[in-house]
Amino acid sequence: MAEASQEPQQTSPQPHDLPRELRFRNSGMDWALRFVIFIVFLYFGTAKFKSLAGAPWVVLFDQIGFGQWFRYFTGVLEIIGAFLVLVSNAVEIGLATLIAIMFGALVISLLLLHSPSEAFFPFAFLCALVAFWLHRRRV
Repeated sequence: MAEASQEPQQTSPQPHDLPRELRFRNSGMDWALRFVIFIVFLYFGTAKFKSLAGAPWVVLFDQIGFGQWFRYFTGVLEIIGAFLVLVSNAVEIGLATLIAIMFGALVISLLLLHSPSEAFFPFAFLCALVAFWLHRRRV
C-alpha cells in the first residue's frame, strides 16, 4: 500500500502576514514620500534654468566658480532623479542620484563657499533621502 504523504502546502505570505517594514515598499506611504521627493526636486531642478542676471541660482553658481553649465547640468540631474524616484523599478537609482547631488551641494557649501548656514538644507535633504533609501532597503 502506498502511503499518502502529508506535506503541508506552502502558500505565499499574505500582506497582513509580513512584518511592517516588508509592507512599506509600494505602499501608500511609500508613494506619498516618493511624490513629495519628486515635487521638491522637480521644483528646484527647474528653478535652475531661470537665467535672469540676479536669479539666486545664477549668483550661487557664479560664486561656486564652475560656470553656468554646471547649473544646467545639476538641474538636469535633479529632474532626472526626481522622475526616476516615481518609477518603481528605478527608485533606488533616482535616490542614489539625488543623494549624490545633495552630498555635492553639502561639500560645496562647506568647502568652497565656507558657509555652514547654507549647508543646512543640503544636509537636511541628504539625511532625509538616505533615511528613506535605507528604510526601503530593509526588505
